[in-house]
Amino acid sequence: MSVRFMPLAVIGLAASPALATAPGFASLDAIDAQVSAFAGGMAAPVDRRLKLAVCVAPLVLSWPGARRDTVLVRCPDPGSWRLYVPVVGGVPVAEAEAPAVQRGEAVTVTVRGDGFSVSQPGEALEPGAIGAWIRVRPGDRKDAVRAQVVRPGLVEIPAD
Repeated sequence: MSVRFMPLAVIGLAASPALATAPGFASLDAIDAQVSAFAGGMAAPVDRRLKLAVCVAPLVLSWPGARRDTVLVRCPDPGSWRLYVPVVGGVPVAEAEAPAVQRGEAVTVTVRGDGFSVSQPGEALEPGAIGAWIRVRPGDRKDAVRAQVVRPGLVEIPAD
């Protein structure tokens, strides 16, 4: 019987997580697709050297600023990651800053989480452009909550 020995350097190289395409990492292609769908275009794909932990909850995408030239992609799992992806073809600055919701306007307030969505009527307590965070009063509550403007007449509260 013949026994073959493999040099340790080759074993270490094969087991290296930086080079392996082992399961347990988030799909960068899937992140690219979600950013593209959210923003309507991308400047470049997510850096393929990244090794991001897989998210149990769905990714949360948002505009971190009014210019809409970057998308914030966040894994809502406790202690997880976030990254900023530059995009092209976003909403022009003037349009992004135009209020999509006016103060006193009736809005639909949606709370969206992993596998569920709950909506109820509410009132906008301040104006806001798409992507902006504003104060709203959901239903018959006296106190206000912060929600993100999704489109005219719709605001969303992520269930983190």
